[in-house]
Amino acid sequence: MNENMSLTNTPDPIPSGPLARRASRRVLIQHGERKVWMGGDAPVVVQSMTNTDTADVIGTAIQVKELARAGSEIVRITVNTPEAAAAVPAIREQLDRMEVDVPLVGDFHYNGHLLLRDFPECARALSKYRINPGNVGQGAKRDAQFAQMIETAIQYDKPVRIGVNWGSLDQSLLARIMDENAARAQPWSAQAVMYEALITSAIENAVRAEEIGLARDKIILSCKVSGVQDLIAVYRELGKRCDYPLHLGLTEAGMGSKGIVASTAALSVLLQEGIGDTIRISLTPEPGGDRTKEVVVGQEILQTMGLRKFTPMVIACPGCGRTTSTVFQELADNIQTFLREQMPEWKKSYPGVEGMNVAVMGCIVNGPGESKHANIGISLPGTGESPAAPVFVDGQKVATLRGERIVDEFKTIVLNYVQKNYGEKAETI
Repeated sequence: MNENMSLTNTPDPIPSGPLARRASRRVLIQHGERKVWMGGDAPVVVQSMTNTDTADVIGTAIQVKELARAGSEIVRITVNTPEAAAAVPAIREQLDRMEVDVPLVGDFHYNGHLLLRDFPECARALSKYRINPGNVGQGAKRDAQFAQMIETAIQYDKPVRIGVNWGSLDQSLLARIMDENAARAQPWSAQAVMYEALITSAIENAVRAEEIGLARDKIILSCKVSGVQDLIAVYRELGKRCDYPLHLGLTEAGMGSKGIVASTAALSVLLQEGIGDTIRISLTPEPGGDRTKEVVVGQEILQTMGLRKFTPMVIACPGCGRTTSTVFQELADNIQTFLREQMPEWKKSYPGVEGMNVAVMGCIVNGPGESKHANIGISLPGTGESPAAPVFVDGQKVATLRGERIVDEFKTIVLNYVQKNYGEKAETI
């Protein structure tokens, strides 16, 4: 043992939870009575984007509804053609008829100034605009077209995300940063120059928007890249230089587990440091895959980090040689799906239920113990164990389930628990 160490020393307390949130202004994104605050002390917002042809009113409205039902708090749609712009008011109307009040964000590139000018009902129906300063025009036209979009936002009282992307940086700005770097006694690396160009583009365009007349509390910034370490480095520096709310997300995160892991790795570091006010998980869906997966991943990042609660979480063991049966795996998947499907209605009637924990365990090693720690837990029999599944509620054994109806019986126990413990809370609020 190191002679300078003592067994009697009192260790420093272990810090718990995320660091304090980065200070930022609050921005309101609103549709009718639905208000979504972003920044300040507001919770980190989960958002998503459709991949339908926006000109397809019904198809787009259906996907927006699916994303909203999954928990997307704002939804972005592409507005890239006159047909798409003309469809936006009809999409909004269709959503309102379906009682889907999620705010819509219009994503504009290249011709956004024309579409906002020529389709005022589109400009009015959207709750927020996303503008990429690298794609608003070249040369002298750039400033005029950017100003035109900002003036439209001012006219209709809409917030704007100035979203810089390293795949479409303003080339004149990049050239300027490179010239400045060449004049340094000790030039930066090409990577550092790229970081600086991203950050400078975002902040300079935000300042320009304010000079045109857009209120400071109407501006959100993002600097999207596709590398984990790049994203972390850029946002750490961006967060130091401004107090605008920040939109986090890897651009082109990828498919399947790669996209999920990359997004989780990058966003978790920044969120733990208090950086980030809204997140979008840019997953490439499998052909015909479910677009709502990106919403679920975003929610699970925030919930597993303890930053927000969206739906009861299922604690389940990974399985081992003691659990050659697939019964506990099927039950865990069934229960998690069941809980998520109930949430659109439960969150209206049972406030607080999103914080409930449910354990589905596969054998007697950790099963009873984990089940006792959860609000509700079931410990299924492992290979060779007695064919009985004890159920625990708030640490106490309340039943032992057997036979082919274990799934339905366990769901009934869960439903009864929710009604008893969260229904009463609903009545007193």
